[in-house]
Amino acid sequence: MTHVSRRKMLASGGALGALGALGMAAPAHARTLLNWTWAPSGSVAGKGAGADPRWVWDDETDPLVADLLDRGDVPRVNELLWNWERNDQPLPSGLPRDLKTYIDEARELPSWADRDKLETAAEFNKSRGIYLNLLNGVGGGMLSTAIPAEARSVYYSKGGADMEDRVAKTSILGFAVGALDAYRPEGTCMVNSVKTRLVHAAVRHLLQRSPHWGDTIPISQNDMLVTWHTLPTYAMRKMREWKVPIGDDEAEAYLHVWQVTAHMLGIRDEYIPATWDAADSQSGQVLPPAMGPTREGVELTDILLGQLAEQTSPGSISRPLCNALARYLVDKQVADWDEIPREPVWERAIATAWPLLVKFREGLIPLPLVPEVAWTIDEAARRYILFFLTKGKETKIEIPTVNRPEETSR
Repeated sequence: MTHVSRRKMLASGGALGALGALGMAAPAHARTLLNWTWAPSGSVAGKGAGADPRWVWDDETDPLVADLLDRGDVPRVNELLWNWERNDQPLPSGLPRDLKTYIDEARELPSWADRDKLETAAEFNKSRGIYLNLLNGVGGGMLSTAIPAEARSVYYSKGGADMEDRVAKTSILGFAVGALDAYRPEGTCMVNSVKTRLVHAAVRHLLQRSPHWGDTIPISQNDMLVTWHTLPTYAMRKMREWKVPIGDDEAEAYLHVWQVTAHMLGIRDEYIPATWDAADSQSGQVLPPAMGPTREGVELTDILLGQLAEQTSPGSISRPLCNALARYLVDKQVADWDEIPREPVWERAIATAWPLLVKFREGLIPLPLVPEVAWTIDEAARRYILFFLTKGKETKIEIPTVNRPEETSR
């Protein structure tokens, strides 16, 4: 097996789970053909055509970005959008007219977005950040590498040649969703979601030219739903399993921030689950058939866990501990697909200690200032992660113009 340097990716915080956010695609042989039965009546739209999402993409964005690439406008667009960051920030002058018109519409929140729920979600993120970073980061990352669609698209797109840069850019979106000001005027989630949607369209256009790709169009609505369920659906399920006390209003608000984000990323409203029951039902249909082992996924897993161990405690026993943590967060089948080594001693220790840690922590949450202190620590960790990945250099989400260079993909 060809190994990629472990210094290419940080498996921490939003970095891992965000792998899927900028690179979700499915080669033809990775798809399991099942009838689509999830009813659009369970969506935020409450209705829809019921079309199989495996054969639906992004009709608004794809032709536009294909034209930008064919016209050679993307480098100039990336330069102009470099300092476009805040949700309330006007677009820079000089953008192609068709792109400006598109962004003006794409940056708007859906009519069903609820500001009160978004604020409640921000407070929930503040007090439960330790769980969400672990689950959306390490847990979601291990799930993503066991999804052939994601593993191959990450590996063979441009970012596959420099995974540190790739994860830094995807982390920007992951952290923006969990920020306290995510959808406030001063936040960045609307901007980074639109930029990511443009990236998806570029990857759709470019990957079809890769000699490693099949004859299908990458990043279907189904592919995006698969990744979505490795984030909020998986995280909520695990927190319930850990007996983290979550109020109904908190659960609904946490779902809502991810519903809004799904819309902003271009997932059609008729596919976005309206409730947790609907999300669980949809996850059960789309996620299991999408999962399985690949050489690329195993290599990416090794990079992720190796970098997490190095960042945690260089030269120590931390890699076995990271292996055990990863196996604890996902089921045995996923861990075996990812070829995560067994660590019997550490696995028993984590299985014993983690429930006690959760119980202890939840006993402290009601105390004054505890959520604020927890958020400060989590925020410091996020800033460190991005600094580590970018080596202190300013990094932004940019539209790619090429796939992974052929000479580096072997």
